[in-house]
Amino acid sequence: MGESNWAGNHTYGADAVLTPRTADEVREAVANATHVKALGSRHCFNDIADAPGGTLLDLSALDIPVEIHDGTATVGGSARYGDFATRLHAAGFALPNLASLPHITVAGSVATGTHGSGRRQPGLASAVSAVELVTADGELRTFTRDDDLFPGLVVGLGAAGVVTRLTLDLVPAFDVRQDVFDGLPWEAAYRHFDEIEDAGYSVSMFTNWANDVIDQVWVKSRVDAFTERSGLFGAVPADGPRHPAHAAGIPADNCTPQLGVPGPWHERLPHFALAFTPSVGDELQSEYFVPYQDAVAAIRAVRELGDLLAPVLLVSEIRAVAGDDQWLSPCHGGDRVALHFTWQPRQADVEALLPVLEERLAPFGARPHWGKLFHGGGLDARYPRMADFRSLVDSLDPGGKFRNPFLRRHVFGG
Repeated sequence: MGESNWAGNHTYGADAVLTPRTADEVREAVANATHVKALGSRHCFNDIADAPGGTLLDLSALDIPVEIHDGTATVGGSARYGDFATRLHAAGFALPNLASLPHITVAGSVATGTHGSGRRQPGLASAVSAVELVTADGELRTFTRDDDLFPGLVVGLGAAGVVTRLTLDLVPAFDVRQDVFDGLPWEAAYRHFDEIEDAGYSVSMFTNWANDVIDQVWVKSRVDAFTERSGLFGAVPADGPRHPAHAAGIPADNCTPQLGVPGPWHERLPHFALAFTPSVGDELQSEYFVPYQDAVAAIRAVRELGDLLAPVLLVSEIRAVAGDDQWLSPCHGGDRVALHFTWQPRQADVEALLPVLEERLAPFGARPHWGKLFHGGGLDARYPRMADFRSLVDSLDPGGKFRNPFLRRHVFGG
């Protein structure tokens, strides 16, 4: 069919793409398909959303209005966070966390365990209190937190059905400021890791692993809980706006406002502004999650590969995420630190590096991000509820209508 994902590194193998506009049209399309998957913003870097020889449902035209009521918001699965965040803020509400990119869809984000940042903030899936999805027989079903199987459905990898609507828990709206610090010494990061992670509501460190210092630390603070800092354990305040890949000479034009200027949560928690191409644009991505208590040891281990990684990297990000109870969330069972790699668009070179990187992270039981590039298998041992997830999917999709090569490789073992 010739259509590709956001990065252009995967061409979909489906025979047809349909663009349903209503939930009933989704039901009809699913019921009539042999193999089917949903497409969101296409911001996955692998084949998790593909349906070779089958049908893809492009949900971007799905007409489901945003409804705000009783401290929750119900949105269509294809809604992008950046498109409805302003409405939540105007109504006096916020989401507790957002990812780096506001361009991504809710359903795709939570299905792959996409997170955001903050030692005390769990990933995006933790805000979901209800999911409406179309199952393999074309039935429209709603599951809530009262259902025992609910933690297996939110980070669901698209394996149980097509998500048409979600309900999200909200918090009162709040303002955030971003302060960026340059040049954090590695030893200071090791010795003061907890204090750095607690320096703000959300903290990100950016590095290429080879430089003598961590290039930048982004501290996003709630304005109502801000502590003034003249420095951060040897890092100094940036003298101007920064792009995460500032060291690669990329200007900060597409980044959200910095330099301590306060603004609404939805204009500061993401790194990138909705009106611009996010991140670098022409890139590949990988990400690995290690237990929080192993963070410094894991960072030291990756640092030893710095000279190998840096020539292929645009930038790497280190951030903490609170644990959750979602069965296939990379943060299931405890707090994690995410090691994110934004690669140059050199697929073969990246694929050659991933086994080396994963071997270095293996002692920490690192879990890869489901929507990004990774190499190895053996994920059963890292997800205690994997067998329960397979049983859940088999009960909802006994014929394997939503099963694709990605799921067969990494979840169903063949």
